[in-house]
Amino acid sequence: MGTIAIVQARMGSSRLPGKVLEVFAGKTALEHCVERTRACPAIDDVVIATTTEPRDDVLVELCRTKRWRWARGSEHDVLDRYYQAARVLGAAHIVRVTSDCPLTDPDVLAELIAVYRRGDRIDYASTSLPHPTFPIGISAEVMRFEALERAWRDDNNPAWREHVTPYIYRHPEVFRVLGFGCEADYTRHRWTLDTPEDATLIRTLFDHFAGRPFGWRDALAVMEDNPEWQAINAAIAQRQAPR
Repeated sequence: MGTIAIVQARMGSSRLPGKVLEVFAGKTALEHCVERTRACPAIDDVVIATTTEPRDDVLVELCRTKRWRWARGSEHDVLDRYYQAARVLGAAHIVRVTSDCPLTDPDVLAELIAVYRRGDRIDYASTSLPHPTFPIGISAEVMRFEALERAWRDDNNPAWREHVTPYIYRHPEVFRVLGFGCEADYTRHRWTLDTPEDATLIRTLFDHFAGRPFGWRDALAVMEDNPEWQAINAAIAQRQAPR
């Protein structure tokens, strides 16, 4: 199947339950994420990986309505959820996208995949290596199926498995890893969806563009012209993957 984007999505969220169905400019966060991911020409297909929990039946129904491909798996062992979906699909390369990123940028995805493909047998590439530089919410990872499979087999840390890839990027002696960033550190901008404050900011951005297509640099320019918008969710702490 070539390069498949797997978008993890679930209704359970401690800080903003059902966040993936929050509506911005007439579409859910999940719809925005999927459409933006699909817009990347380097990606052959997009699949929603949700859980077997009954509360996620609504996401399966949305997938059926939208005619999206979907798979179901463990709620907390997200590494297993990714591996099983990739295995069934026969994916050679997997792009990891999270559904709480409705501003996912197809150009960033394309650039990340291009860097990954140009490397010398790279196993894994990420916008977060060696450290994040893009705004929070403009992030992605791409990996070989073989790397995902080895992590699935060898990672015995449940906390790492919930975040899918720590075993890979924390074992550079085993995997060939590569980072991809931008020209400056923009992580002071938080465009991920995890709290009501995040939803307010993201809605403000979508309302500003009023249905016009926009990328992360367009959003950055608007944010810097309206510094009071950044204050909307500036106090929210970003959750970190466990060490």
